[in-house]
Amino acid sequence: MRALIFVNGTIDDYAQLARWLRPDDYTIAADGGARHCAALGLRPAVLVGDLDSIAPDLLADYESAGVTIERHPPRKDETDLELAVRRAVTDGAAEILLLGALGGRLDQTLANLLLPARADWPVPILLADGMQLARVLCGGKSVTLHGAPGDTVSAVPLSAEVAGITYTGLEYPLVNATLRLGSTQGVSNRLVGESATICIASGILLVVQESSD
Repeated sequence: MRALIFVNGTIDDYAQLARWLRPDDYTIAADGGARHCAALGLRPAVLVGDLDSIAPDLLADYESAGVTIERHPPRKDETDLELAVRRAVTDGAAEILLLGALGGRLDQTLANLLLPARADWPVPILLADGMQLARVLCGGKSVTLHGAPGDTVSAVPLSAEVAGITYTGLEYPLVNATLRLGSTQGVSNRLVGESATICIASGILLVVQESSD
C-alpha cells in the first residue's frame, strides 16, 4: 500500500499534481494539507495534526463524513507531517509520497525536505513537487530512475560526505566518487536513456529527478 500525505505547503498547479495520484492510494491529510485534498475533490482516510490550520467548515465536513481524525495538542514535539508519517507507517504503508511539502515557511520546508533522511524510517519516503520527484538514498543502497532522455537528475549530499558514488545512464558519470556537504557537483545531470542507476557506499544522498515532458 502506498500512503499519500498532503502537507500544508504550496501547490501551484493541481492539474500537474494529478500525475502523482493513484486510485488505490491511502490518503492522509496533515492538518492544513486538507485544503489540497479539497481542491482535488479528494477526501482523506485520516486527518492528523493539532488542527490549527484546517478550515473549520472543512473539519466539520470531515467529522460528519466519518473521516478518522487523529487530534494532537498544540504543544507537541513533532510537526503535523511527522505525526502523519508515523500514522502512515502504523497503518501499513509500504511507501509514502509527500505532496505540498515545500513552499511557505523556510524552516518548515527544510524540515519537510530532511524528514525522509532519517535512517530509522522502515519504509521509503518520497516527495513530489510539480514535475520533480525527490528521494533519499542511504549508504549501501542503490536506486534505478525511470524517465525520458533529457530528464534532469541532481544528487545533493545530506551527510558530511557521501562516498562510493557511481552513476550509470547519466550524461556526466561518476565512478566511486565522493561528494561532500555543500558540493554542487551533482546538480543538473541528465538521463541519456530511459533509465539510470545511482548507488552509494556510505552517507546520505538526496536524489531529485525532474521530468522533461
